[in-house]
Amino acid sequence: MIRSRTRSRTRSRTRDRLRAAIAVAVGLVLAVSLAACGKAAQLGETMSVAGNHRHGPLRIGLLLPENEIARFERFDRTLIQQRIKELCPRCTVNYSSAQHDPAAQRFQIEAMVSNGIDVLILDAVDTKAVRHSVVQAHRAHVPVIAYDRIAEGPISGYVSFDGGSVGRLQGQALLRALGPKASGSQIVMMNGSSTDPNAAWFERGARSVLRGKVKIAKSYETVGWRPENANRNMSAAIAALGPYGIDGVLAANDGLASGVITALKAARIHPIPPVTGQDAELAGIQRILAGEQYMTVYKPFKPEAYTAAEMAIAVGRGRSLDGIATHRVDNSTTRGIPAVLLDPVAVTVHNIRSTVIKDGLYRVDQICTRKYADDCRKAGLIGRNGAP
Repeated sequence: MIRSRTRSRTRSRTRDRLRAAIAVAVGLVLAVSLAACGKAAQLGETMSVAGNHRHGPLRIGLLLPENEIARFERFDRTLIQQRIKELCPRCTVNYSSAQHDPAAQRFQIEAMVSNGIDVLILDAVDTKAVRHSVVQAHRAHVPVIAYDRIAEGPISGYVSFDGGSVGRLQGQALLRALGPKASGSQIVMMNGSSTDPNAAWFERGARSVLRGKVKIAKSYETVGWRPENANRNMSAAIAALGPYGIDGVLAANDGLASGVITALKAARIHPIPPVTGQDAELAGIQRILAGEQYMTVYKPFKPEAYTAAEMAIAVGRGRSLDGIATHRVDNSTTRGIPAVLLDPVAVTVHNIRSTVIKDGLYRVDQICTRKYADDCRKAGLIGRNGAP
């Protein structure tokens, strides 16, 4: 009995010590956990503040889709960087070109975010393909400004030109060029890439003007907006419709127009039917003077680029875009995106001086090279002695 009671008291004291030890251990774990939670909360607060209210120099990422089209290197990139330096001299700009490759652009976005960029200006190669990368940027508190074409995902702002207006200007110009013969005419539509939502926007605008006025005999989507693909498409259209079965071509931009015109020349079609364009490229303006291209759509790059820079700095500082944005737009994932939609301008041989020359896009001597001197004289851009 005595041994039994002794063993019982011993087991009791052991259980008490064990409970006490467990209680101390639990207390320590809780204390450590609460301290860790407190530090995590403080860190989260700090990151949130740093992510939304940056006051020092910003690191701005600029991602453009390519550098083959002259506008991106000569105008968009240069003007965006210029405006950022004006507004924020100590801000830095990290630039990358995707060279038409959606995978490369996704990598560029994610690399910039990983390297601590504060805000992105993004002109997407493939607006759907970048969605995951835009989501990743958003989770890292890196706002994204969609430039020239709207990207999918939680973007913070968007600046471009009214794509419907671009298409309507092209359609109206083509109808003017066809004149009274428009009602019996057959045209070819050379649209942009299906990965670019702007291409569908341009096409809808053009069709709204052309519907019931002409017959759209062939319509193509041009992969990658590449002139060589437009050339192949146009050659196929000529083979299908015959060399004299095409009365006009609605080409969505100047690069596509160049591919179209090369195909028309190769088929020895003369005179060349009216061909539209967009972007007011130097070569496009020269083709208009030479009578090979009927018109282009001029989208003044300076206000678009400057607006993108202003938006990027504003969201990078955690400010609202209400004072900048004039519209609200939706993408498939986000509603009510603050946006600026600018007005495009139609350019024909008759208003080159009052548009692209007046705005300083090109000088007369850049346009009126020796090859185009006679055309420039006919258009009144230079005199007989070659002077403007």
